[in-house]
Amino acid sequence: MSSPWSPRREITAEDSRLLIERAHDELVAGNDDRLRDVRPLVRESWRRSLASIAGVEGMPPLELDPDAIDAYRREHPLAGAVEMIRALLLPGGADDSGVIVAMGDASGRLLWVEGDRAVRRLTGDMGFVPGADWSEGAVGTSAPGTALALGRSVQIRGAEHFNRHVQPWSCTAAPVHDPETRGILGVIDVTGGVEAVTPQAQLLVDATARAIEAELLVARLRAPKPSGRRRATRAVEPTRVTLRVLGRDRAQLEVAGDGAETVSELGQRHAEILLMLAVHRQGLSAERLAELVYGDPDAVVTLRAEMVRLRKVLTRVAPTLAPESRPYRLPNSTETDAHQVLSLLDRGAHRVALAAFRGDVLPDSVSPGVEEFRDTVRIALREALMAEASVEVLLAFAETDAGAEDVDLLRLCLSMLPARSPKRAGLVARLARLEADD
Repeated sequence: MSSPWSPRREITAEDSRLLIERAHDELVAGNDDRLRDVRPLVRESWRRSLASIAGVEGMPPLELDPDAIDAYRREHPLAGAVEMIRALLLPGGADDSGVIVAMGDASGRLLWVEGDRAVRRLTGDMGFVPGADWSEGAVGTSAPGTALALGRSVQIRGAEHFNRHVQPWSCTAAPVHDPETRGILGVIDVTGGVEAVTPQAQLLVDATARAIEAELLVARLRAPKPSGRRRATRAVEPTRVTLRVLGRDRAQLEVAGDGAETVSELGQRHAEILLMLAVHRQGLSAERLAELVYGDPDAVVTLRAEMVRLRKVLTRVAPTLAPESRPYRLPNSTETDAHQVLSLLDRGAHRVALAAFRGDVLPDSVSPGVEEFRDTVRIALREALMAEASVEVLLAFAETDAGAEDVDLLRLCLSMLPARSPKRAGLVARLARLEADD
């Protein structure tokens, strides 16, 4: 496989480089006159660097020794993504790729540095090695440190680096976020010549970061629940509340807080009420909630009696979870696993959304509001996948209950498969069987 880092035309003209170098020198000397010649992103990073760095030629501090790095790597969230990063950013002959790929933690400390041997040897002389701190506070403007400071991908070209030792190089970096909390887990960086700061390089590094986040979420969704989790043994002050309704007749309420997590199973009626309140966050009148749950706006007396029982159940788990009245609404921001699927679809994470889709919303419920929301989730998933997903994701969807008898979905899969794909015969047989049943 050929390297994605093929040589390209120099994108920074020599006169632009000289302007940047002069602006850098004048900033360090205390004169800001030339800063208008520098990109705003770089200008602000230089100012942050000037406030925290003593000089412009220092070496990054080594924060981790080899033994500490080995132990830290094994426990770091990015450890399981190293092979994916290699496959996406260093395909084929990594040793002569012309670039190096680094992975660091959320503090900017490099944990893995791999790629072209000659480039690694040269960048090693400036301290670009595992264990070194490449945050803005340690070395000034650089793609890894500035990406972490801004929380998004950045490209830093040659003379834009604050540290003179780094100015022969160019780099692109992107932070990797926790797929659930959105906190930063670490950073990935590509360093080399001008080939490392093309628009294509930024797209590739960004896509790699998103792929890592998706894999992390898939791994969490597939992981078995820890056997030691406490089950509603004491009330906690919630920091995260999740209502799990996908593929379940009896919903599961997970409440995390105070260093503990409780899991409670709810009866179907309580699950229906909580789900409606989670869907309608602005609140519902008693009549409207009765209509959504019972199909009868006059069933207010029945609803109020059920709300009393629900409040008692929730008070044992977390007193602050009990719904408020007039209108009925939840005092806390309660997530549902169905809303998480919709959020993943909005972000284009189709494969992860499909992995998170464990089945229809409360499949045995006949409450009008639940049926409506069930259809909303199923239709949103189907339409998003059919519009944008790969054939592999569509085939996986076709194996779920939601897609198993979808003739249009199977036809789309058939049209996307190569002519000689061995999967075509099975699809043709399924289509024939479904069309015969019609």
